[in-house]
Amino acid sequence: MAMIDKIIINNFKSHKNTELDLSYLNIFTGVNGVGKSSILQSLLLLKQSFEKRYLESGLELNKPYCEIGFASDALYQYAEEEFISISLFSDEKSFIWNFHPMKLNKTFIPIHGMPPLNYNTLNIFSNDFQYLSAARLSPQESYPTDTLLVETKKQLSIEKGQGELTPHFLYYWGKEQKLQVEFENMLHDENIDKDLFSQVIAWEREISPNVNIVVSPSDKSYSLKYSYNKPGDITSTEEFNAENVGFGLSYALPIIVALLSAKKGGVILLENPEAHLHPKGQSKLAELIALAAQNGIQIFLETHSDHIINGILIASKKFEEIRKGIDKKYISIYHFERDDKTHSSLGIRINVLEGGKIDHQPEGFFDQIDNDLKFILGF
Repeated sequence: MAMIDKIIINNFKSHKNTELDLSYLNIFTGVNGVGKSSILQSLLLLKQSFEKRYLESGLELNKPYCEIGFASDALYQYAEEEFISISLFSDEKSFIWNFHPMKLNKTFIPIHGMPPLNYNTLNIFSNDFQYLSAARLSPQESYPTDTLLVETKKQLSIEKGQGELTPHFLYYWGKEQKLQVEFENMLHDENIDKDLFSQVIAWEREISPNVNIVVSPSDKSYSLKYSYNKPGDITSTEEFNAENVGFGLSYALPIIVALLSAKKGGVILLENPEAHLHPKGQSKLAELIALAAQNGIQIFLETHSDHIINGILIASKKFEEIRKGIDKKYISIYHFERDDKTHSSLGIRINVLEGGKIDHQPEGFFDQIDNDLKFILGF
């Protein structure tokens, strides 16, 4: 499947006219409400319309991946013309959709003109696709099961990227099918089995040392529990319900599973992977994200975490030194601001240089710690 190497968005939410050059790892930062999530939503709208077989005729605004509301919510508020355009580019080919809201109180926006030819060759329309939202499901007593979505479509979510099918996915593909992690450089340790279940546990231990994952099926659901190895002892603790263990383990679990089970040419959309994680865990998760992108998995990542950013920059430096990490040419970082005159999103490109450095640091780009320290120290 073809990777998306550029996107242009016109008149969608806060994006009056946004053009972004893309790579394998695409990172979107900025304060709240400046249009980061809308970039991901533009792709999700195309994806959900395609899966519902509506994309030939228009844009479905609600479910299963995202929920925009009505055409009035999708249209840029100061649009000079009532149209929304999403253009994707790949290998010098363009795929352009123009949508014309006939009425602003509708949840479906008709297409204007003809849909692009052969758009189903783009990677976002393949089955190798995962979306995990900021609203991932919190730890539960039990988790749902969906045979079609998990065992045929290999999905981690039923709707809106909640990751609620992760226990079912991990049990079926990890324990029953013994799915092997495809890429050697993503293996946590060469001495650990290469199957998905073993590798997920190994990476989860970067978040919570010595943790074990216990997934069990019942007739209509799955349970997720954790136990801990006792150092110097062959025994482990009793099993604890996910609700009684730190939120970070369960919030990170769908992301780790998605990354380790992905195939070359696949697509993963991630919102706030840092949620509920200690800084060390955030940095290690960033390392895994970088390794996945280096292997040809296209990732779209929204984050508010300097630890995620720094973890990726460290991975870039490691690639230069030991060839394990990510090549800087595969990283695209955009810092979003709001244009006060047009009340539209403005994406500022930040380039990664040698040694994991960046070419400039816009105001507001993870500078709050420095600003706070200067105040505390009296500078």
